[in-house]
Amino acid sequence: MLTGLLAKPLYVRVRKNQFRVRNLESTAETTFDAQPPFTTSRQLIGQFLVAENLLKRAVKEMSKGGIFAISPRVLIQPLEMVEGGLSEIEERVLKEVTMGAGASKVVVWVGRELSDAEAKEKLNGG
Repeated sequence: MLTGLLAKPLYVRVRKNQFRVRNLESTAETTFDAQPPFTTSRQLIGQFLVAENLLKRAVKEMSKGGIFAISPRVLIQPLEMVEGGLSEIEERVLKEVTMGAGASKVVVWVGRELSDAEAKEKLNGG
């Protein structure tokens, strides 16, 4: 068993056809634009496989480092199309697309954008 290794924490903010991913350890941040688009007129993530494939690439790129690939813990936050909160289906899509991208843990956050410390706290159950 590998001791002392923790899954890297990532903070993913979702806009229409875009993931902005921040590694909360290194503070590296990159924006990944969808081509083809994953947003539809009614849903932030309306094309599941397109979003999952883009997020998979983003997670892989932002989790680099070390010999062993450890699935990251991810806080995902939709920044658009959240008027009135998320439906169960919208929350599930965010969780499933993130798990499909390789996350070991997913926390969905709706609200203001968080600082790195606040994002880490949410991932740790706070």
